[in-house]
Amino acid sequence: VQLQASGGGKVQPGGSLRLSCAASGVSLNSYTVAWFRQAPGQEREWVSVRRRGGTQTYYSDSVKGRFTLSVDNAKNTVYLQMNSLKPEDTAVYSCAAGPNLIPTIEQTIHYWGKGTLVTVSS
Repeated sequence: VQLQASGGGKVQPGGSLRLSCAASGVSLNSYTVAWFRQAPGQEREWVSVRRRGGTQTYYSDSVKGRFTLSVDNAKNTVYLQMNSLKPEDTAVYSCAAGPNLIPTIEQTIHYWGKGTLVTVSS
């Protein structure tokens, strides 16, 4: 099983980026998937979680209304569309998956993708 994240880069405040996380060896529609981020010197935090089957999607308060998680089942890829980016969104973003992933319980996270760096700066 592999999760491959991509799409990070440098963007100005107010700009947009779309992150991708392509999966192999696992069907993302059968898993709960999530995006996490870790800013320099800070603990990792969850950003968005989509329950398996796409029944519900949750967002942290810090990104609600600006970020959108989506899944393309045909491509077996999960996306994170990030709009109205702020300097405080600067972090390494990682995707994760698990059959019953709960973002605050490490043991429920079965698979991690390598992170991709997002820098929001003028």
